[in-house]
Amino acid sequence: MELKGRPGVVNLLTAAVLLFGSVTFLIFALYPTSANIEYGSRQKKTFNAPRQNVWSELTEDEAADVNAFIIKQASHLNLTVHPKSAQDNFIFIVETLKPNKTDTAPYLYEDDAPKPERWAKAAVSQNFEDGPYMVYYQVGPLPITKDSQVLPLNYMFNSGRNYVRNPMYDFGAIQDFALSMAENVSDITQELLGATANREDPTDPRGLLAFPRGSRVETGGMILWMQFYRPGMGSGARTLLPQGIYAKVDATNSDINQWTVGEYYYNGVLYENEHEFRAALDDPDFKRTPANIDGSWTDTEDFGDYPDRDLPPPVSIQPYGPRYKLDRKERFVSWFGFEFYITTAQSTGVSLFDIRFKGERVVYELGLQEAMAHYAGDDPMQGGLEFMDSFFGMGKNMFELVPGYDCPAYADYLDSEWHQAYKTHNMPNSVCVFEYTADYLLSRHTAQYSVTASRNTFLTVRSVSTVGNYDYTIEYVFYMDGTLEVKVRASGFIFAAFYTANSTKSEDEYGHRIHDALSSSMHDHVLNFKADMDVAGPKNDMVRLAIEPITKNFPWDQPEQPKRNTMHLVEYPVIEETGMDWPKNSGEFYIIYSNETNAWGERKGYRITPGTGMGSTPHLTILNSTTLGDSARWAEHDIWVLKQKDTEPRSADPLNYFAPHDPIIDFTKMADHESLEYGAPDTSYDGDLVVYFNLGAHHVPHSGDIPNTLMHTSSSSIMLVPHNFADRDPSRQSVQGVRLQLSGRKAGGFAGEWFAGDESKSLARHNGDLRVRGEKKAETKAKYFGATYEKGMKVPVEAFEPDLSGYVSHSDDVGGLNFTGFGRGEALGG
Repeated sequence: MELKGRPGVVNLLTAAVLLFGSVTFLIFALYPTSANIEYGSRQKKTFNAPRQNVWSELTEDEAADVNAFIIKQASHLNLTVHPKSAQDNFIFIVETLKPNKTDTAPYLYEDDAPKPERWAKAAVSQNFEDGPYMVYYQVGPLPITKDSQVLPLNYMFNSGRNYVRNPMYDFGAIQDFALSMAENVSDITQELLGATANREDPTDPRGLLAFPRGSRVETGGMILWMQFYRPGMGSGARTLLPQGIYAKVDATNSDINQWTVGEYYYNGVLYENEHEFRAALDDPDFKRTPANIDGSWTDTEDFGDYPDRDLPPPVSIQPYGPRYKLDRKERFVSWFGFEFYITTAQSTGVSLFDIRFKGERVVYELGLQEAMAHYAGDDPMQGGLEFMDSFFGMGKNMFELVPGYDCPAYADYLDSEWHQAYKTHNMPNSVCVFEYTADYLLSRHTAQYSVTASRNTFLTVRSVSTVGNYDYTIEYVFYMDGTLEVKVRASGFIFAAFYTANSTKSEDEYGHRIHDALSSSMHDHVLNFKADMDVAGPKNDMVRLAIEPITKNFPWDQPEQPKRNTMHLVEYPVIEETGMDWPKNSGEFYIIYSNETNAWGERKGYRITPGTGMGSTPHLTILNSTTLGDSARWAEHDIWVLKQKDTEPRSADPLNYFAPHDPIIDFTKMADHESLEYGAPDTSYDGDLVVYFNLGAHHVPHSGDIPNTLMHTSSSSIMLVPHNFADRDPSRQSVQGVRLQLSGRKAGGFAGEWFAGDESKSLARHNGDLRVRGEKKAETKAKYFGATYEKGMKVPVEAFEPDLSGYVSHSDDVGGLNFTGFGRGEALGG
């Protein structure tokens, strides 16, 4: 389709708010500067990244230059700097266009290779003859010079187009329509709910709001089901306060003045229009449902005086400052053999690039692609509800972390920025980096005369994205043996359903009753991540190493055991792009192998496996979702393996939300069974592969999810685990612990220790052999590997409990959170 016609407007921000309403949330946004706390006399040395972070977000100056350049160079778009109405065209977002891997790899891994060009990505609101669109452009090279250009951004979208039509864009008009609809049935809502909409104050806690759930129709328009809600302003619990009245709106016409309200749904009964609904109220057999009223049951905290809360809990401290090295400018981290770069994006939040361990390549890129939640239910809201949170902005909504709570008080806190509608938004302290010692050991062993215990210390990069009712904690964890873990935890308010009093239906088919007039609503969370694997270099292949039962006969077993039932390993190469699920009984290892080998001739590899969450990570339960269409086919399996292509940098795009049945990126066109046989004839595969994996949960909320879902019951993770990657456990060089020598004859000694009395055993002095035994009873003692804490150390109280009183947010976007997770819901053009 060719885009032609007059300029106009499409407003992604307001459309996002429109789809699910807006509400102000309170946020605990504190600590305006880095909260890293150092104690003791050990000084940090200056640390610099080996190369520039070529994936970093645009600076404020760069964003301003890009905006000005687009306005100048693309004058035919008639862009305005101060959009005031729905007829204005404007630049919605600008951000970094991440450089192609083929351009970046030489810079990272070869001497004297040039740095890749820096380009920006822009989404521009435009209106054409058949309606409003969002259009992608690329701008560069940066910095802006006479050679810079504004070009359509096409290469990364397998739909063949760089634009998506926006079905709705004028939030102010939609909000006014919803209020008018509510006012027209105020007599009904007053009688059934004891409340009406308040046009003068839509957030009136005694009033009502109406939120739409949109669904696309073949003509390209929308059908909306609007549900009434109570505001829930006390603790932001609006999604716990649905009311049982639903109205259907025909929004297929692009002119909102032509929209009409049709059917109403209440207590399991569908009414043709408001008049039929109103008349039914007079029927003596009319069944009413109780209203869903806010109260202390939605409070997320209880300040009461209870036993056992008179002492604070244990905490972790960092007396000597961080042991990792951080280049804040380049967002580069080095820790016990691991090195990597941190970057952020508006839609997906934190990503890591060029992850190396002990100098060897492991992962080129690791980061979130999409966070989807798909609901099920028998009412018009829950029955078709789904969210694609990159659309609302997992990066835009990384709000400030609370020191001592979200992360340890001693963590390093990093800011993030994003650029929208000509303004730079700063999110202070939205990413934290810290080292932590687990409450369980990395390893231990008790021998006959000794015991060795090794502490399990790891490094974490963490952020929290608050997208409407849910808070997603996303973290990347690094372990001393070379293992990486990607973990997601969720908390916040569930998106609940209204509990009807109609006894003819099965109430437990989609959830459980959890309050007077509230039902839980089952849903799947599926969060898709990309891991561009470069295990010991870019030439990799994937195998399924299966553990299988077998019946065999062995010559040494005869004649007593003619056949022996046992098990063995069978390797199945993954020879084409495909999706896979975690195997039954964990009976297969999914391993990414390199052609490089360790000292024992085994190929170096990394295994991808479910991690430390609530069991195996899930994929979408619903088959061929009528709501999602083709917008999230990556959710249909647990893990995917694909060829790396510069033209396929992502599995999804935020604008897929606008066109689920004709998405701008269709994952099925990426995972299309191309050959993964390196060196095979008739294939262009060069050994560079990408893994996409899903985290999340099948969430069936219960009474324990009120008021908030708890993180320890809603976590999932995968681990990338070294598999023959090194010659032995590399953590031995980094881990700290103790060996206790127990009392007893021939108890043995410590490495390098010599026992007199037998010259033949004096080699222990040279080779550190722990197995040499002395002739006399050894002295009982302890020997530490790694430093220990010193006596007389003084630690200030801030190390245990930062003083949060009086802190205020330095972000201009908190305090205006709304229903969909957008900060500051004022509508541009609406």
